[in-house]
Amino acid sequence: MPFIPNHLTPEQLNTVQLDGLKWTLTHVYNHSPFYRDKLDKAGIKPEDIRSTEDINRLPFTDKEDLQENYPFPLRSVPFESIVRIHASSGTTGKRKVLCYTQKDIDIWADMFARCYELAGLTREDRVQVAVGYGLWTAGVGFQAGCERFGAIAVPLGPANADMHCEMMVDMESTVFCATASMALLMAEEIHRRNLVDRIKVRKIILGAERHSGAMRKRIKELMNIDHIFDIYGLTELYGPGTGLDCEYHQGIHYWSDLFIFEIIDPNTLTPVPPGTIGELVVTTLCKEGSPLIRYRTHDITRLLADSCPCGVVFPKHDRILGRSDDMFIYRAVNIYPSQIDHVLSQIKGIGSEYQIHLTHQSDGRDMMCIKVERGIESAPEDDSLLAERVGADIRRKILVRCQVELVPQGSLPRTERKSRRVFDQRNGE
Repeated sequence: MPFIPNHLTPEQLNTVQLDGLKWTLTHVYNHSPFYRDKLDKAGIKPEDIRSTEDINRLPFTDKEDLQENYPFPLRSVPFESIVRIHASSGTTGKRKVLCYTQKDIDIWADMFARCYELAGLTREDRVQVAVGYGLWTAGVGFQAGCERFGAIAVPLGPANADMHCEMMVDMESTVFCATASMALLMAEEIHRRNLVDRIKVRKIILGAERHSGAMRKRIKELMNIDHIFDIYGLTELYGPGTGLDCEYHQGIHYWSDLFIFEIIDPNTLTPVPPGTIGELVVTTLCKEGSPLIRYRTHDITRLLADSCPCGVVFPKHDRILGRSDDMFIYRAVNIYPSQIDHVLSQIKGIGSEYQIHLTHQSDGRDMMCIKVERGIESAPEDDSLLAERVGADIRRKILVRCQVELVPQGSLPRTERKSRRVFDQRNGE
């Protein structure tokens, strides 16, 4: 039985969204003191919402709301209805804790099964899960979706490379699920150990971390992979599984019967037209434990209005380009790491791994140094020309000067978690 309800027309999806929006507002108004107070201050009652366009009248929710109302923010059901909690990694301040009812858990597994179906998996696939287990949502989400879909789950988590290589060969895993950093680490290990001809992995699903086209290309080449898929999701939105790109890789299909996605200008907080880059805002339509109303994800992307040749009726958004809160200012220019990522991806002769180091010079001026790995096909004597090319392209496309340091292939840290890209010593980091 297919998991993706591909029979829904745009009109039916709009009706589902409106019904879900009305239900969510009624649910939180009656059961969440936080949301009731927020809606009252905005002068909005659930019955005031009569179309999906009325969502613009609703107030935003942000990460500070979850942290300030710790430990059970947004809770909209009695404690006896809560069967599980998950939390974000909590990089700053208190962790963002979300509550789940059994219905929430079931919907999450179903929508994750849709992602596996969209990636073309069958019940004969064996899915090796290399993302973290615990309070965060990654590992259990990938595993539960796999079990709901009916494939074999191989739930290792971020184990060491030896164990992953052994299980990949012995279990004949066909799908590998990881962060991009972990996938690169494993691709290089498999290549180094001459295991490419002994593994059967043909598809990789990457999540939890934005990554470059150059990194995807390197992973694909090292492991001889057919497809690398990009999965989206946040702990606040159940977890990973809110959408996936299909085999055409022209955008991430998201489940618009479960969420309303908006794109806003992060400065003015006003909606932008489809195709315009901005910040993703999400409203859940059937989440019981910790519903979200116009939640600012701070992820930068855009909605894509074109239809997809795969035939899936669900709309698409672009890959995540960065975060509105990871922008840094260098010599009066606002820069996202993704901009530098994009420039580096266009230059032949360099690798996929890089770091951005920001410091103060003795004269008080800021300096940016980009450390980037030398490509496999390049020699140390090419470094000066490559550094000059990188610096020139950064200046031409981002309009700032920087220093560039070429470092040996494989010398920058590999990690099973998210790679750190920006090191801002100006702030004492």
